[in-house]
Amino acid sequence: MFCAKLERRYMINWAHVAELYAEFGEDAFVEVLQVFMSEVTEGLATLAAAQSPAEHRESFHFLKGAALNLGFEEVAALCDEGEIRAESRADFIEQKAQIMILFPSTFAQFEQTWRDRIALAG
Repeated sequence: MFCAKLERRYMINWAHVAELYAEFGEDAFVEVLQVFMSEVTEGLATLAAAQSPAEHRESFHFLKGAALNLGFEEVAALCDEGEIRAESRADFIEQKAQIMILFPSTFAQFEQTWRDRIALAG
């Protein structure tokens, strides 16, 4: 089940990305991407080091917000699930493991294709 989830396509809301691009322009959008990746890298490190359910909930919440900001819907849904499970003190280890892999993979796929996707949307 875990591997099957990681093999499916990355769900990115490209319409949202196109709106951001139109709002910021290319130069500012590239800066936003750099800040985004820096913050997500820190957020993933915080999630990896989290010990308590409260620390996990905070990390899941932060990463969910970051994912939503850039239209990473699948990652955001997984973070939301982890946040809810941590809040209720249910097991969230699978969500944590998936996020640690899926977030960087989604961003890598995003970096490779966003210019083409924006061109198609325009």
